[in-house]
Amino acid sequence: MTLYIDPPTWPGHGRLWSHLVSDVSYAELHAFAEVLGVPRRAFERDHYDLPAHRYADAVSAGALEVSSREVVRLLHGAGLRRRKGAASRGAPGAQPRSS
Repeated sequence: MTLYIDPPTWPGHGRLWSHLVSDVSYAELHAFAEVLGVPRRAFERDHYDLPAHRYADAVSAGALEVSSREVVRLLHGAGLRRRKGAASRGAPGAQPRSS
């Protein structure tokens, strides 16, 4: 199981955030997040948003530190990238449809 996390550089709600992703499946991502105690409501389309204070927890649990560009590349390469409009077309955690 390999998960990836980018640096907490994304501002929102008075905090900085990281993106936690899988390059295998949403199921793997949800399982890892559950082990970390990250609530399902933190899942957004294809990643979990983690506040900066949880970054070290994710890395300690085995998430690999990568750049934000690498997060997007990994998602695209795995066929797991979902753009904002795609979230309304499928249930959270659903596998993307094949073309």
